[in-house]
Amino acid sequence: MRPLFAVGLVFAGCCSNVIFLELLVRKHPGCGNIVTFAQFFFIAVEGFLFEVNFGRKQPAIPIRYYAVMVTMFFTVSVVNNYALNLNIAMPLHMIFRSGSLIANMILGIIILKKRYSIFKYASIALVSVGIFICTYMSAKQVTSHSSLSENEGFQAFTWWLLGIGALSFALLMSARMGIFQETLYKQFGKHSKEALFYNHALPLPGFIFLASDIYDHAVLFNKSELYEVPVVGVAMPIMWFYLLMNVITQYVCIRGVFILTTECTSLTVTLVVTLRKFVSLIVSILYFQNPFTVWHWLGTLFVFIGTLMYTEVWNNLGITRSQPPKEDKKN
Repeated sequence: MRPLFAVGLVFAGCCSNVIFLELLVRKHPGCGNIVTFAQFFFIAVEGFLFEVNFGRKQPAIPIRYYAVMVTMFFTVSVVNNYALNLNIAMPLHMIFRSGSLIANMILGIIILKKRYSIFKYASIALVSVGIFICTYMSAKQVTSHSSLSENEGFQAFTWWLLGIGALSFALLMSARMGIFQETLYKQFGKHSKEALFYNHALPLPGFIFLASDIYDHAVLFNKSELYEVPVVGVAMPIMWFYLLMNVITQYVCIRGVFILTTECTSLTVTLVVTLRKFVSLIVSILYFQNPFTVWHWLGTLFVFIGTLMYTEVWNNLGITRSQPPKEDKKN
């Protein structure tokens, strides 16, 4: 029952979170910083109250190690959200971030000196081809949709290239953070809830450098049309409502994943998260009418098939090649 509850939290929280994020960035594409700050602040306050007991509980992992992890986590979060301001459509954003296996393998080979089977290399190649197809087709859409003038088309494409560069950087940084986190857990044990708190609390002073942008968007949010919240009956600017729901659903999503990691195997977690990303992609395409060609679908199929191949799901679920039945020996 508890794993099923966690799966429900992941799908309900993460899929609805994508909807509210897209509602925010469609109205104000540059609102990534205020969204990131709100998410960090909410999770930090919750962790301060219920995880570290108002600061009285000492961390199991020394703060100096968290400082390194937090620097990487803060950078990844800010860059990923800011990429949406660089002509990156939400479907491409989700597909590109699904390429984390590629970054993990590359850094695993370089840093941890890992070696993989031919089958895993093939699965990563399939993911890479899928991401390349989606990226290439999105590039064509950027230039064609901005063809009012040659200068506007070139400018839009340049910003799009910067967005792709930002996503690539965040992908590699996230993989590096995962390796660093893995080594910490091996040394000090797994403390997921503690890490969740410090990863969100320690970066909060860094938002001082983004204060001007956060304030500007807060003013814009205040000027949005009023929306009466159902059940509660309270009227508030609709952009603040979207942000509030984004923060709450983000928390529900994170809690669901945390419960899954404690109740299920890593394979199950990977499958649930992969399937959730696919459902979020479908919702984004259908609900927001995002442009998605047959080539995009083909690339998406490659990405998800490659991900499932990498996890070797059929072996772990007992789906193996059928063996001919043995003949009974007769005396």
